[in-house]
Amino acid sequence: MLIDCDSCTVRGAACADCVVTVLLGSPPADVDVDVDVLEFDAVEQAAINTLAEHGLVPPLRLVNRAAS
Repeated sequence: MLIDCDSCTVRGAACADCVVTVLLGSPPADVDVDVDVLEFDAVEQAAINTLAEHGLVPPLRLVNRAAS
């Protein structure tokens, strides 16, 4: 899974309740700033999903422009 905060259509509105913010801090507010793309492998994805399912972290709120 690739997570690119620059391509998220709910960036800003959903950042406070996103697992990326909880684990790594808020992404830069300036859209022109290049943000590294995060990549979670299948094991990391499963771990984050399990933590979110049990209420320990919020779920990933990413909504890609291509998907919307």
